[in-house]
Amino acid sequence: MPEPDTDLIYRTRLPVRLWHWTNAFALFVMLMSGMMIFNAHPRLYWGAFGANPDHAWFEIGNHGTRGFLTIAGLTIPTTGVLGYAMGTAEAFPPLVTIPTHYNLPMAREWHFFFAWVLGIGWLVFMFYAIISKHLWHDLMLKIEEAKLSSLWHDIKDHARLRLPRGEAARHYNPLQKIAYLGVLGLGLPAMILSGLAMSPTMDAAWPWLLSLFDGRQSARSVHFICAAALALFIVVHLTMVVLAGPLNELRSMITGWFRLPPERPGAGGAA
Repeated sequence: MPEPDTDLIYRTRLPVRLWHWTNAFALFVMLMSGMMIFNAHPRLYWGAFGANPDHAWFEIGNHGTRGFLTIAGLTIPTTGVLGYAMGTAEAFPPLVTIPTHYNLPMAREWHFFFAWVLGIGWLVFMFYAIISKHLWHDLMLKIEEAKLSSLWHDIKDHARLRLPRGEAARHYNPLQKIAYLGVLGLGLPAMILSGLAMSPTMDAAWPWLLSLFDGRQSARSVHFICAAALALFIVVHLTMVVLAGPLNELRSMITGWFRLPPERPGAGGAA
């Protein structure tokens, strides 16, 4: 009889996979529709007030056919990428927005619908992660992993593209855990709360939202920063998937089954 394939393990449970793909789709739609909403007023402020004459800490604009990005007083030319691209004088070009033409009401409809998908999905997943102990068993750092020496070793391995192999690939590595906990415990909650704080209806029902962010314009800035951070997370995440072996990683997120990469020569089976 053939020997069992001990390298093939069931690593990703169904609720995790369902949330992953639902969350991924919702985030992409919200980022793209959010960029169209931002195009309506491509300036960010701190405080309760924000209008064209007020000082903006962040702006994407154009001088004729020359695009620019200004952040904290520093202006960066962005022609062809932001401000003015694809013959359009918008902060974000139509290639990356929903819809692909300027339509603020439609962009808001897309954004608000998938905001509910994202928010409810986050609540359901957090409930599952706590009840199933997925949060404690798979995402929380072990005492040994939380040591600075261990984290520094993991950072150096990733910098050299020495990704975990063999038994070490059976579980999330420390940097993965920190990134996932940051998204679950900080990025998504901050984005959801700051989004709610921009709603006059929610502000009337929960006045503490405006106090939490020190004004609606500050909430808009926090919302934009969180969205940018999540977009960066997605870029890094997809890069690591490609480097780790996209077919194996995709199989894990579609079927749950993952093949442990073979140990490096001379590793002696050590994790």
